[in-house]
Amino acid sequence: MSRETKYIGMDVHKEAIVMAVLNGSGKQVMESIIETEASSILQFIHGLQGELHVTWEEGTWAAWLYDLLQPHVHEVLVCNPRRNALNPASVAEFEPL
Repeated sequence: MSRETKYIGMDVHKEAIVMAVLNGSGKQVMESIIETEASSILQFIHGLQGELHVTWEEGTWAAWLYDLLQPHVHEVLVCNPRRNALNPASVAEFEPL
């Protein structure tokens, strides 16, 4: 993969993570399913080149993933699904904290 900016979306589950990689134009260039283990995640991230931006939804694994990935990528963004404006159901359920 080239050294351009890449955006990595992670759908995190107990046993596995679905990783989707988009290029700077927003085109999906890769999708992989990896184990939810530090070594597997870092191997995947280190296999990518460029400025890496990663995101996933807040959940059980969020803090652990943040601590694991933050030193290895340009940006980490943990999303609150209740405030995701692209999900109409989330907006309808939104309650201020």
